[in-house]
Amino acid sequence: MPDRASLVALADAKKPLFVGIDVGGTNIKLGLVDDAGRTVGYHSVPTKAERGAEDAVARMKEGVDTLLQQAGATLADVARIGLATPGPMDLKAGILLESGNLPKWWHFPIRQRVSEACGLPVRYANDANAAAYGEFWSGAAADCHSMVLITLGTGVGGGIIVGDTLIEGAHGCGGECGHVLIDPSDDAPRDSLDKTGSLEAFCGAYAIIRRTNEALDAGRSSSLAQLREGGQKLSPLVISRAAETGDELAQEIAMETARYLALGIVTFIHTIDPDSVVIGGGVNFGGAGHPLGEEFIQRIRDEVRPRLLTSLRDTLHIDFAQLGGDAGYVGAAGLARLDHRQQK
Repeated sequence: MPDRASLVALADAKKPLFVGIDVGGTNIKLGLVDDAGRTVGYHSVPTKAERGAEDAVARMKEGVDTLLQQAGATLADVARIGLATPGPMDLKAGILLESGNLPKWWHFPIRQRVSEACGLPVRYANDANAAAYGEFWSGAAADCHSMVLITLGTGVGGGIIVGDTLIEGAHGCGGECGHVLIDPSDDAPRDSLDKTGSLEAFCGAYAIIRRTNEALDAGRSSSLAQLREGGQKLSPLVISRAAETGDELAQEIAMETARYLALGIVTFIHTIDPDSVVIGGGVNFGGAGHPLGEEFIQRIRDEVRPRLLTSLRDTLHIDFAQLGGDAGYVGAAGLARLDHRQQK
């Protein structure tokens, strides 16, 4: 949740306002965002995915009402709603297809139903693409013309923006950064969709855990071995904490992850020549301002630079995202704003 001190008072907000809705597996985040990308109000409701999509739409409507009431705004102040959900999706039809996080929501016309429930037009987007637009509009890439966002979590997602255009692709799969190929070997690791050699297969949380377990099984000495033997379930956070204490294997895993990530980033850079590459998500080894996080991001830069065309080596900015968990609803609102401006 945004710090209350960072919220903009309605009287100081630049109109019109936009509502951003970011649907996650656990919670649905709702933000009231002004025309300058500043958050005026915030509210969250539990997803309760097992109840199905119609139930969630009803709670989104209640959430929007609460959001506006808390901010002192009315529906008349809002020009449009932006809605972000996990994919895959049919963006043209506004239909959520077969999301692994939302099994009871498959083939649901979510854009239309949210629009009907809330009484406003809705812009629909993939959640990672919305997060990318949030960072582009008012986050780490706010001063850039083009950017790539890569999100590191259970899997690897992302988004690509050039100018004011979110690259969604002909089939809604544009910006699927986690599925770029970095290892063509037949025996390369497999990702969550059973494809070999993708960026996600090396940098997703489960991939980091797998590489750690393989090293321990091979006899590597590490404090993680004792933790595992004591029943501790390994996670990127556990591995990160071990690295902070000087555990050699844990530090290697973190820096290996940076190297693999760099291989994917080089492909994105040579494809669209962005101003900025932004690293988001929860698997960031401490993130900005943390010693291990800063070492992680610097290793990415060091691995990327010599692989680039010479003219690109000193022009690119690679850094951590700034908006954290707010990026999805801010970006969804920003995309709604973009639609509003284009259709005025």
